[in-house]
Amino acid sequence: MKTLARLALSLSLCGALAACVTAPSPSEYRAPQPLKAIEIDRLWSGRWHEVARLPDRLTDGCVAGASAYRPLGGDRIAVRDTCQIGTPEGREKAISGDGRILDPGTNAKLRVRYLHGFVTWDFWVLDRADDYSWFISTDPTFHRLFIYTRDVPSAAEIKALTDRARALGYDVSRLEYPALPAR
Repeated sequence: MKTLARLALSLSLCGALAACVTAPSPSEYRAPQPLKAIEIDRLWSGRWHEVARLPDRLTDGCVAGASAYRPLGGDRIAVRDTCQIGTPEGREKAISGDGRILDPGTNAKLRVRYLHGFVTWDFWVLDRADDYSWFISTDPTFHRLFIYTRDVPSAAEIKALTDRARALGYDVSRLEYPALPAR
C-alpha cells in the first residue's frame, strides 16, 4: 500500500511540475518575431556569457551565468546552462537539456527540454550581432529576457545591449546584471 501511495504522489508531483513549466501555447505569444536568420554553427555552438536577465526564481543567487550549445545534426542542439552560486568563483550550478530548432531555415527559435522533458522552455533569438558577438533572446510570452555575449562585455557594451532590448519593446527597468567572470 505504501508503494502505491508513493507512486501516486510521485506521479502527481511530476504532473504538477510539468504543468507549471511547459512551453506556452501560441495564443500566449506576445514577443515580436525574430529579426534575422541564424547560422546554426555560429550561434547554436560554443559558450555564451549571460550579461542580463529578467528576475526568475530559478536564477536567484546565480552569477557568472553561461549557456553552452552543441549542434547534434539536423534540428537538434545540446544545451548546458550554468552559473556560479554567490560569486563568479562560487560553486557551479548546472542543468542540461535537449534542444530542437522550431523554425528550420531561420533557426531563431529553440525549444529546450530539461529534466527529461518535465521542464520545457522556448527561446526566440530576437536580434543578434552580424558578427555573432551578442544575441538577445526571450520566450514567446515576453516573460523572460536574456542578453548574451561571446566575451565579457564592457559597461558601454552592456548599456548598448540594454538600449537594444528596450528598442525591441522590453521594460528593461527590471533587468538584473549578475556579476560576470573577470575580463
